[in-house]
Amino acid sequence: MATLLRKVWESVSNRSCSTSDSAARRPAQITSSPITTTLSSSSLGPLFDEIPLDILLHIVSLVGPKDAVKLSCVSRAWSLLVSDNRLWVYFLQNHHHVPWDSVFFAELNLRSGYPLQTFPSQTAGELSFMRIYGQRAQVPGSVIIDGGSGYCKFGWSKYACPSARSATFMEFGNIESPMYSRLRHFFATIYSRMQVKPSTQPVVLSIPICHFDDTESAKASRKQLKDAIHTVLFDMNVPAVCAVNQATLALYAARRTSGIVVNIGFQVTSVVPILHGKVMHKVGVEVIGLGALKLTGFLRELLQQNNINFESLYTLRTLQENLCYVAADYKTELSKDTQASLEVPAVGWFTLSKERFQTGEILFQPRIAGVQAMGLHQAVALCMDHCHAAELTGDDAWFKTVVLAGGTACLPGLAERLEKELRWLLSPSQANGIKVLPPTHGADTAWFGAKFISNLSTFPGSWCITKKQFRRKSRVNLMW
Repeated sequence: MATLLRKVWESVSNRSCSTSDSAARRPAQITSSPITTTLSSSSLGPLFDEIPLDILLHIVSLVGPKDAVKLSCVSRAWSLLVSDNRLWVYFLQNHHHVPWDSVFFAELNLRSGYPLQTFPSQTAGELSFMRIYGQRAQVPGSVIIDGGSGYCKFGWSKYACPSARSATFMEFGNIESPMYSRLRHFFATIYSRMQVKPSTQPVVLSIPICHFDDTESAKASRKQLKDAIHTVLFDMNVPAVCAVNQATLALYAARRTSGIVVNIGFQVTSVVPILHGKVMHKVGVEVIGLGALKLTGFLRELLQQNNINFESLYTLRTLQENLCYVAADYKTELSKDTQASLEVPAVGWFTLSKERFQTGEILFQPRIAGVQAMGLHQAVALCMDHCHAAELTGDDAWFKTVVLAGGTACLPGLAERLEKELRWLLSPSQANGIKVLPPTHGADTAWFGAKFISNLSTFPGSWCITKKQFRRKSRVNLMW
């Protein structure tokens, strides 16, 4: 311990002449602490009693979290100093690959598990970030599977991003085959590609929202799918399962627990109202028969009209992801020179003009592509009207945040255009405060929402159901 204290004192001595550098690296947003008074009546030792508290915290931050814990064993005064939240906020900010604002949101709002509490049981000041840091370090790794409607992303919760992507059903067997065998083949293939035994880690599963209505038939279908997924995974000896719908996970990734999620899927686009992490089926989930596949097909049609023909879906997707965008004003954009070129590796150069913004325009004007459906802005406005009429809370703020999700939702300009159209459609009182957020992590947004859960200090906790609980048929609230 003497060596450790000597290391701390050397840190002070070595940096005493570099004040500006110390200030630059000082823990962010350090404010006054209730331990100041307590420390004044205790002694840290003759070398440290005269040093200001914020400088002491900076010194301890230099030795790292492991040595800081050792310092807490020196005396009660050192224990009080080391337990200061500002120190552990600094460690969480600088020693973890998860952004601090994401850690803070998750630990404040999600740590109690599902169902979420209407009001967090603890405020930020009541949380012990020293304890949270230690618990997060002890959380076991889990497998995250984002079973998207078109493509599946999977990987380890401790990784910075998904390990791999695969087609969801086109590659994993016939969609018409029995549900159990199809799901088992799907999960077995993923575990095989990850080269991991299912029995070793919990799994956090993102599922496309389906059976949208609040009817008894839709409820029964959701329960049937939930039971099938749990049965398959527990038959494969997975120790614990957390299954949440994509829309809710996308909302968590945007650091929200309430709002409207617009999920542009492979076949359809769903507009999902969510309050305190729960899908409001009673309010109504709006569904548009227009998804990523239709946009890609429409781009192909536009290119064929200009005698550009090819069969590669990869080429179309590359052009769409790199050249296409959503115009702020469609009519104005038609009069502009929007030509741009792109070289697709191993294929060649392609030049697009009006096709660049006409592709995304069908989200707002489906009739351009021959689709009889309401526009995206109309569906979101209708959902907001239903939320307002339902009077679920004392104010309307909960549904005025719109979060976009899905790979197609990454089209540049989409969030801005949707917000503009909503402000034009809705009354001034309803439009006030509306904010549309683009996907926070692109096409992997739901996967990152699952990562928030799987890295919580309380995971698996009440987020997961075990095989024993499932076999007992204990009541499990539907999260999707």
